[in-house]
Amino acid sequence: MGSEFVIKIAGEAVYTVLKASAPMLVIGLVVGLIISIFQATTQIQEQTLAFVPKIVAVLLSILIFGPWIMNTLVDFTFSLLNNLYKFVG
Repeated sequence: MGSEFVIKIAGEAVYTVLKASAPMLVIGLVVGLIISIFQATTQIQEQTLAFVPKIVAVLLSILIFGPWIMNTLVDFTFSLLNNLYKFVG
């Protein structure tokens, strides 16, 4: 295996991880920002008020984007195994 091949595979892996985790991260960020603005305006400083809605939002985003994430990971795995088969075989 050449170093270019390994670097290419590592780059694709990082890109796939970022692409697969982006929906949960963005939704968690938006919900956290909304909750923080709500807490700042009402001066409520309850810790569970910050965490529970974010957890629920991330779980809902996993349910909504789960099939797309699975397809993304399966496509990457197929591409990875196909490249390795071409390289070895």
